[in-house]
Amino acid sequence: MTLSSVLSTKDKIGYGLGDMASALVWQTATLFLAYFYTDVFGLPAAIMGTMFLLVRVIDAFADPCIGALVDRTQTRHGRFRPWLLWFAIPFGVSCIITFYVPDAGPTAKIIYACVTYAILSFIYSAINVPYCAMPGALTMDPQERHSLQSWRFCLSFIGGLIVTVIALPLVAQLGNGNDQKGYFYAMSMMGVLGILLFFGCFFMTRERYTPHNDSSGSLFSDLKLVAKNSQWRIVFLFNILLLTAVVTRGSATMYYVKYVLQRPEMVFTFIVSGMIAALLGALFSARLLGKFDRVRAYQWTIIVFVAFAALIFIVPPTQVWLIFGLNIVFSFIQNLTTPLQWTMFSDVVDYEEHRSGRRLDGLVFSTALFAIKFGLALGGAVVGWVLGAVDYVPNQVQQTASVLTTINALFTLIPCLLFISMVLLLTRYKLNSQVTDTIASELIRKRDARNSVTTSQTSTEFSNTGVTR
Repeated sequence: MTLSSVLSTKDKIGYGLGDMASALVWQTATLFLAYFYTDVFGLPAAIMGTMFLLVRVIDAFADPCIGALVDRTQTRHGRFRPWLLWFAIPFGVSCIITFYVPDAGPTAKIIYACVTYAILSFIYSAINVPYCAMPGALTMDPQERHSLQSWRFCLSFIGGLIVTVIALPLVAQLGNGNDQKGYFYAMSMMGVLGILLFFGCFFMTRERYTPHNDSSGSLFSDLKLVAKNSQWRIVFLFNILLLTAVVTRGSATMYYVKYVLQRPEMVFTFIVSGMIAALLGALFSARLLGKFDRVRAYQWTIIVFVAFAALIFIVPPTQVWLIFGLNIVFSFIQNLTTPLQWTMFSDVVDYEEHRSGRRLDGLVFSTALFAIKFGLALGGAVVGWVLGAVDYVPNQVQQTASVLTTINALFTLIPCLLFISMVLLLTRYKLNSQVTDTIASELIRKRDARNSVTTSQTSTEFSNTGVTR
């Protein structure tokens, strides 16, 4: 590797600020948007559900198109960073207008909600596809990318904690009893903060690797090329399984604490303690796992945190603090792997460039976001299907034994089955540390050779015209 592959702490913090900005909106949407639409905005629940589904379908088509545009972007700032500059303000504004309640009739309000939510989803994709694809341009060193992703998710979890801890108190304080004003003012603050953080990400990072891509191909031809990439297919399926497992467990958390542990007053503490452990796991990922082969490290780490999840299933619910401790350890170990998850996509991009000569960062990472969105939808659906199958009754203080066992399984064993399937899938994944290091080195040599030829040709042109530099 060359010296230019080494990133400074400033580079890593700067990159992480982008996901911190995204987390402000992502966490807000995850925790509060459904409640806001039904209980504050006044949107019928059925309309809200239909709106969420339709926008996700649109996203499925929009993300690859954005990825293709990113791959064809050529500016003096690079391919990815300009998108942060162009969409930072629209990103913040879209968050603000989504949480505004217009003084209008029911039909006009439904139209307003649909339009603003669609804008929010599109802008989120437009800034996050290039943002997620940036690591391959910041450094070609796979270990540096691992460290970069560690910083990214550490700052992302901090952004999520900010929303989790202060959002509702801000709504109450700024609204003075008026939730419509409270949400609007609180989310306006989040939107402005998101703008500043994305600007910080733009100014604190620099794209070092800018390959020359042939932009004559179509989106369809690029999709066919990616689809033929066996390692992309593995990573794509891997992320659907991962997000389905994570969302299933996350969605079951409140049910687990409320009904299995019978401690509803501890939901906030349970969630926040897990988030802090997750933050630390992401931060220490490169230090604890960076010395090992990434694929083997990923497999063994999954096996370890699956063991802790299985322990939670068999520990009696009366042992509340033991379960708290096991959940904290689980969250820490599980999020050691989060930076590796995103490093895998950069490895696939390198592999595709090595395989076909096409560098498709934008398209590969747009399909990554699609896999994540699909996993999010599927994970939420799994919880609903399983609870419906056992006749779960909402707000019933004493649930049946079968319902309690099912909730416990949703929080532990069912995600574990998905996690184990990921371990098996990794046995077919061949981009281990040795292979990725070799590919990265070869790509750097080709780039240097290409630059050398370009410099030589330029010198010849100047010489032939009698001009000196």
